[in-house]
Amino acid sequence: MKTFLLIGGSTGIGYSLTHELLESGNKVIMASRNVPDIEQVNFTHYPFDVLQDDFSLLTTLGPLDGLIYLPGSIALKPLGMLKEEDFRSDMELNFFSLVKTVKTVANQLNQGASLLFFSSVAASTGMPFHTSIAAAKSAIEGFAKALAAENAPKWRVNVIAPSLTDTPLAGRLLSNDKKRELIAEKHPLKRVGSAQEIAQMAHFLISDKAGWITGQVIGVDGGKSTLSI
Repeated sequence: MKTFLLIGGSTGIGYSLTHELLESGNKVIMASRNVPDIEQVNFTHYPFDVLQDDFSLLTTLGPLDGLIYLPGSIALKPLGMLKEEDFRSDMELNFFSLVKTVKTVANQLNQGASLLFFSSVAASTGMPFHTSIAAAKSAIEGFAKALAAENAPKWRVNVIAPSLTDTPLAGRLLSNDKKRELIAEKHPLKRVGSAQEIAQMAHFLISDKAGWITGQVIGVDGGKSTLSI
């Protein structure tokens, strides 16, 4: 039995991933603001907000075989409507809190541990109104590659870069059929991805099946980052 720590994840991708991990016989520790509707013997939840709470909580969890950092934001505005504070907020949630998490739990990560972070298709593909989130997610990608190099072969570190996915975080952008149709049409596969599809890739990357994969940013995006059709 392996033990995985999820930061965030009470809904959407993290919720689906938790079920995937538990069904595979793993132990899951989740530290998130909200309590998910999960009652299983191998699941433990701690109330935790990366922007407000003391990170010392994360030093008491014991040996870990994996870390998945899930908090994120979608602040889509023209540059002229974004304040410097908006950029700082996106960086604090997406990047700086990730760095604090990794530094805090580093001594608890076992040999062979797998770390997984989340970027966005907007980090590699220029998209209007994404200047703030693209900057924050690009920082994650650069950090992950350097971290993977620095800690190989002790840890594996990878990143998933989804396009817009059907999760509560994206609810405002997918709030009616017209919006959903317009967004689906922007993808070569002509639909919006599901949380479960992202979770399945996440499960693979943190498992031993991906034991020769590290330092990668993997797009799960309906072809949006690489295809023009």
